[in-house]
Amino acid sequence: MIERGGHDPVMCDVDALRIFDARTVDALARLQLTARRFGSSIVLLHAPAELVELLELTGLLEVLPTRTTEKTA
Repeated sequence: MIERGGHDPVMCDVDALRIFDARTVDALARLQLTARRFGSSIVLLHAPAELVELLELTGLLEVLPTRTTEKTA
């Protein structure tokens, strides 16, 4: 069982993603929602420019923050 509470963000390395569409954004948003329900969050590491652009376009870049290294998360 997963405990709820204030946890460090989960780093999700998305560098290997090659398909950027509504399904990708939906899956990432659902991951973030689940993480927040359990008192945590996800940070997208090494997000390709195309994914960042799609997150900006959909207004989800603030909901799904991106970082280039774990140290800046």
